[in-house]
Amino acid sequence: MSNANWLSVSLNVLLMVFLCVASPAVRHKDEAKPLYRQTGSEATITGVVSFFGNKPQRKRIDTSADPLCEQLSGGLYVEDVLVRNGKLANAVVYLKGEPIDSFSFEAPTDTPALTHTKCRYEPRVMGIREGQALTIVSADQTHHNTHPNPRINDEWNRTQAPGAEPFMVRFKHAELFIPFKDNQHPWERAYVGVFSHPFFAVSQRNGSYRISGVPPGRYTLVAWHERFGEQSTEITITSNEMKKLDLSFESSAK
Repeated sequence: MSNANWLSVSLNVLLMVFLCVASPAVRHKDEAKPLYRQTGSEATITGVVSFFGNKPQRKRIDTSADPLCEQLSGGLYVEDVLVRNGKLANAVVYLKGEPIDSFSFEAPTDTPALTHTKCRYEPRVMGIREGQALTIVSADQTHHNTHPNPRINDEWNRTQAPGAEPFMVRFKHAELFIPFKDNQHPWERAYVGVFSHPFFAVSQRNGSYRISGVPPGRYTLVAWHERFGEQSTEITITSNEMKKLDLSFESSAK
């Protein structure tokens, strides 16, 4: 056998050995994660998101491009920072960690809505699950446009005329956080977090949040805000624990 033929046979043998060794790992990677079954030892995390520092000045929005918006809203302001009595709304609090990365979770059956109302998005910040139906609603008697700008999921762009029926969309992949805009009204902004698990919450107007049904284990708890960025802390959750964890963001705005 010539050296060239011997080398070719040797490479083929090595390739077959590699595939035999690697294929179980490849198959394992492609297998679906097991569905998590509640054990009765799940915990709950609650807390309040506070705000410290100088509250940014509210900015009035010029809606003269669509006079109906001024009539509907009585005057719009940028809503990227909502603070009441020192408590911050629209902060997304969520978990990361091996105890939830190892499982899949039952698909939700509800269909949350992202609504154009009084020429703004409501809610401004929200979380959904990958594959979950999201209803897009236009509640105003004017044209609205919905245009998310994802990095991983498919981008789309759709306009609704006055009186148009709502429509539903789904995002196939987990992605944090997808900005939404309205090409018809460029001041309209929203953010949608798409999660692979149900362990997330958005702080309310009083700053409170609640995450239930958490399997015991070690996690990274992350808090994200569109204006103030992201912060994280390592936590350990024990069986049936009611864990209280307050968070805060700070601004240096003058």
